[in-house]
Amino acid sequence: MKLKGVGIGSGYFAPFQYRAWNRIPEVKITAICNREIKKAEPLMKEFGIIKHYTDYREMLDKEKPDFTDVITPPSTHPEMCREAADRGIDIICQKPLAMSYRDAEEIINFAADKGVRFMVHENWRFQPWYREIKKLFEEEVIGDVHYLYFRSRMGDGWGENAYIPRQPYFREYPRLLIFENGIHFIDTFRFLKGEINSVFATFRRLNPVIRGEDFAIVNFQFENGTIAVWDANRYNQPNYDNPRYTFGEMLIEGTLGSIRLYPDGRITIQMLGTKETDHFYIHENIDFSGDCVYATQRHFIDNLISGEEFETNGKDYLKSLAVQEAVYNSAATNSVIYL
Repeated sequence: MKLKGVGIGSGYFAPFQYRAWNRIPEVKITAICNREIKKAEPLMKEFGIIKHYTDYREMLDKEKPDFTDVITPPSTHPEMCREAADRGIDIICQKPLAMSYRDAEEIINFAADKGVRFMVHENWRFQPWYREIKKLFEEEVIGDVHYLYFRSRMGDGWGENAYIPRQPYFREYPRLLIFENGIHFIDTFRFLKGEINSVFATFRRLNPVIRGEDFAIVNFQFENGTIAVWDANRYNQPNYDNPRYTFGEMLIEGTLGSIRLYPDGRITIQMLGTKETDHFYIHENIDFSGDCVYATQRHFIDNLISGEEFETNGKDYLKSLAVQEAVYNSAATNSVIYL
């Protein structure tokens, strides 16, 4: 079975996604849309995409794809997703899903009303270390997990030229760290330990040349009693070579011991009364963060074919966005926000 897809966008992250589509035998990307063909041409040449459009509506009408991959800034998503859904075309859409919760909800509801399949390209939970940690939780290797701590230092957001080489639009976001990065961890924490019922957050803006927050400490309380802390900033630098592999380090504690995720993807287990030991699992430094883009898109295609629900379908992703809104509300009011 060969599914016909088209892509909208050719920015910084697009090559990861087109490369992943190229590795999925059930998929053929027939066209790409971008306002400037010179930006699309390298992708077309590398991945054998023959057709280029400057108008995505024309592309959707002429190509009549089975699905479209929306790889554009979040402000464009409501209109693009609406046009695709109106034509009965299934959608996988990059995050951030929209600039506001209300716009995201409208996208999701419109797609549902039109009966099209919709998935948010939220690839964090598909990183191999989190899939492995989830298995360890299910096997109760360290007993009842009661605490998760993740620390991230990216070091790409200091100085007058912060973000310009890779994603300069970050500088103008009124919401930055939680909107762009924190949402990944909100969704991953939910994947690992279930629903969150309260948050307490502290923000700062360390770099004066940007608009949004670039430092945050967020405390999460889960319905099952687990507590998690996300401690992150994009200003200070890490002391390891590749900050964009795991994006930080994680400590997980349970009633029988601890699990640690290291910045190089290594996982260790330390049972109470014993020394820390390596836990073997397979992870490869392929493309982005352990090949999670391929894993995400493989999940989309497998479930599109089988008819099973996507893990990050619209209804589920709204739960992560509701937590995101609570985090911003908490920081603004300096109070615990209950969901």
